[in-house]
Amino acid sequence: MQSEHQQQISAKVEFSHLPVSCVLLNADAQVLSANILAQEHLNVSEKRLLGQKLSEYIAPEDELNQFLARASHAETISSDLFYTVAGHRPYSLYASQQGGGLISVVLIAEGNRLQAEQQSRRHEMAEAVSRIALERAHEIKNPLAALSGATQLLQAQVDGDSLEIVQHMLSDIDRIKERVDGFLQIGPRANIQMQAVNIHALIDSVIKNSDTSIKVQRTFDPSIPEALFHERRLRQAIENLWSNALEAGSDLVVWETRVEHNVNLLGHKGMVLSIKITSNGEEIPAHIRDKMFEPYVTGKTRGNGLGLSIVQQVVQEHGGKVVVNAERMRTSFTMFLPLRME
Repeated sequence: MQSEHQQQISAKVEFSHLPVSCVLLNADAQVLSANILAQEHLNVSEKRLLGQKLSEYIAPEDELNQFLARASHAETISSDLFYTVAGHRPYSLYASQQGGGLISVVLIAEGNRLQAEQQSRRHEMAEAVSRIALERAHEIKNPLAALSGATQLLQAQVDGDSLEIVQHMLSDIDRIKERVDGFLQIGPRANIQMQAVNIHALIDSVIKNSDTSIKVQRTFDPSIPEALFHERRLRQAIENLWSNALEAGSDLVVWETRVEHNVNLLGHKGMVLSIKITSNGEEIPAHIRDKMFEPYVTGKTRGNGLGLSIVQQVVQEHGGKVVVNAERMRTSFTMFLPLRME
């Protein structure tokens, strides 16, 4: 059997790589170890944390002591009643016994928890609507193709007023086809093919293809290498974000890229690429901010409300997440994507 010292070493190694903020405590609630994320959340180095009571940094003390006492009896528990002593930032705590009298405590900032719940709701909604959209689109596409072919044959056999009517029919069929293709774009795509992409060249190509006099600023990190993405799908997401900024009446758009070291993506350990677009156009209406990534939700008089839903779908396909920060005359969308080179 492992000695107590071996158990401590094993526990430290096990949680040091977790993508969440975590501290390891002894039976007296003193800190034995804290991973990098915990040090950042508490704004103190591990060296200073060692041997300190967790109550020096997390309050209220009485509730924390009761919370840890329950965890010490092999009970995995959670509570959202806590906050940091410095700054009073709200936190949820998850604690469980690790053996040898050790207790691991995961600290989740309230803002992060709410964001995670929101991302989960968005994902569930997108998946549900995607399934419905795919079923309906496939039901429509085959007879629509037959109708288009028959109408094209009819076009070759008529003239005059009849030809004008048939041409109008073909135009309407094309419009329906575009709508069906829009349905298919929000469907789930498994095992998408990745290739090396220069993200800055991709953004520039989208901007250059637009006939606009809007002022564009680029704050690109030149050290970002070519990385693995699905180029066509990622272009689609970038085009939708760019179109949103134009349609909002912006006269200044800022594109930023950077490598993030403190952003956690589920199932990914390593560097994260952030692609951020900030515009100064009309603000997002308050009544749609919580559901703007849902299909068919839009605050515009024109458009089908699929743009942001497609952005979210593309980001999820790559194993990332998209975050919005809406303020008066300043709206930012940030795509966080795993930065993989092979």
